[in-house]
Amino acid sequence: MDMEQLLGMPPYALSQAEKESVLTEMLRELTEKHRQGCLEYGRILDTLGYASASAQGLADIPFLPVRLFKEYYLHSVPKENIVTTMTSSGTSGQQVSRIALDAETSKNQKKVLHHIIASYIGEKRVPLLILDSKATLRDRKSFGARGAGILGFSIFGRDVTYALDGDMQLDLQAVQTFLEKHRGEPKLLFGYTFMIWQYFYMELQRQGVSLDFEDNAKLFHIGGWKKLKELAVDDATYQRSMKERCRISSVHNYYGMAEQLGSVYVTCEHGHMHASNFSEVLIRNPLDWSLQPQGERGLIELVSVLPGSYPGHAILTEDEGVILGEDDCPCGRKGRYFQILGRVKQAELRGCSDTYADKLERH
Repeated sequence: MDMEQLLGMPPYALSQAEKESVLTEMLRELTEKHRQGCLEYGRILDTLGYASASAQGLADIPFLPVRLFKEYYLHSVPKENIVTTMTSSGTSGQQVSRIALDAETSKNQKKVLHHIIASYIGEKRVPLLILDSKATLRDRKSFGARGAGILGFSIFGRDVTYALDGDMQLDLQAVQTFLEKHRGEPKLLFGYTFMIWQYFYMELQRQGVSLDFEDNAKLFHIGGWKKLKELAVDDATYQRSMKERCRISSVHNYYGMAEQLGSVYVTCEHGHMHASNFSEVLIRNPLDWSLQPQGERGLIELVSVLPGSYPGHAILTEDEGVILGEDDCPCGRKGRYFQILGRVKQAELRGCSDTYADKLERH
């Protein structure tokens, strides 16, 4: 099976057993491609003694620690073929990951992101309110995950409107004009978790303002939860607060990172985060890197068929999680679903929202 065949079916159509077989074959081929194209990656595989024939399942594909992308600019295509260098979020003094994207990888990322999100919202483009500032989109050649996320999500909307001005202040007039203009229409909202809470929700609360999205708007948010957890705001509180203050019909958190852009993991109607046909989640025991069984917490490893221009197809994150089940979520989506438990202790502050929160604290 290839990318076009995967795109030709619903993004959660493959059972866990089917996906294991399909992705293992695709990732074996991708590993060899990166071995030939990236000298540093080839040396790592040689040191590990990896042979393609030995990879019988996804767990056998060698993974790289995500922090390695902060130390090295790894790419498997000639530099002249790189069209964009994506950077991860990072606070002052921290190194950031640099992700080399060629045209094909960038195109596939956009296609898969659209395929996944469209399964939740439909194919029709609807009015989109970005709960962020347009100033985020300054350098299109080299910019961070936050800007890329905004650009990526903008393909789902029309009449894109920004809720915050250049100084990160709520532009209430722009929001109210957006609502009035699109009265009675389905609407879409997008932003980063902490920033939505701090600059949108909290400001509405401070001003004593409630908004009416008429129960026909869906909010998608992404980013770190560290600061919100310190404020005793969990996912249930977040959803309830946004729905009550803005009369939003549904709130979907999703998980993703610059190192595997396009491979997003979205919460369904039952609050479960799902892996699509294009990616998978493995949980590793941090003591010996063995796979953890369902229900046991460990470090999250993400595998994806999308990174074609850099060896980021199997990465070990600094997040903890737990597998909740396979093929049996009440929402009907097949494959594996899981829960993120948070950052490992002493890991760098890394999420886009948490990064911005950290900057605020120090200024």
